[in-house]
Amino acid sequence: KCAHCNKCFTRKDELAYHLRKHTGEKPYKCTHCGKCFVINGDLNKHQKIHSREKPYKCSHCNKCFARKIELIHHQRIHTGEKPYQCIHCDKCFAVKFALSRHQMTHTGEKPYT
Repeated sequence: KCAHCNKCFTRKDELAYHLRKHTGEKPYKCTHCGKCFVINGDLNKHQKIHSREKPYKCSHCNKCFARKIELIHHQRIHTGEKPYQCIHCDKCFAVKFALSRHQMTHTGEKPYT
């Protein structure tokens, strides 16, 4: 259980990663650009940007991507899938970030000011 926000976890490593959100610790640093990450797996995904490796190919238009999640988000352009729905107004979004940004219009939250 997190001492800062009381969120519960089943595994110690999940709690450790979560605690870094509160502390701001990002121990995994990219040797190419210096960007830091909370989780080693995120660093590994990021480093594909520098290698220019793009193993994930769209079956609709042949565009290639470095990360699988980028391909998934891109394919929603072709399919029209919008799996993230606002609980306040039922508007739907293709990516979770867009939903989060939209929901601030309902809450009045302005985290970047």
